[in-house]
Amino acid sequence: MQADRDQQCQPVVPGIFRASSGGQGLELVGGHCPACHRYYFPRPPRCPYCLGQVEEQGLGATGTLYTYTVVRVRPPYGLPSPYALGYVDLDGNGLRVLGLLAPESLDKLEIGMRLRLAVGQLGCDVGGAPCLRPYFEPAPPHPSQGMQPDV
Repeated sequence: MQADRDQQCQPVVPGIFRASSGGQGLELVGGHCPACHRYYFPRPPRCPYCLGQVEEQGLGATGTLYTYTVVRVRPPYGLPSPYALGYVDLDGNGLRVLGLLAPESLDKLEIGMRLRLAVGQLGCDVGGAPCLRPYFEPAPPHPSQGMQPDV
């Protein structure tokens, strides 16, 4: 039972994802500098531009795949082989983040595709214990996509 295993595991890096404020799944957690209006992931203690305090900020859970690579050498930390990493342009804040891509989607990846955040047991931590990792998976098509106009 995947859900039971996921509940026993701890996040590989605590505090980088949480349940979204709207209760509609998960979101990445980063930071926002109110003084110079920059967003960060992960959240730094101070803004590197103005040295102001950086507030915790939900960054959302959806974006567009900017580019990716499939790594076919022995993976670290018990990750599946092969595994994929991609840059994802998050919606709404201008951030481009580097993240793991869903192992089962390697053959479906396309630059420009819509992605959403998922979290699951994927690999292990530095001590060898199973852990939860955030990764991006293909987003389901929007209901308006794929519909043909009536002729």
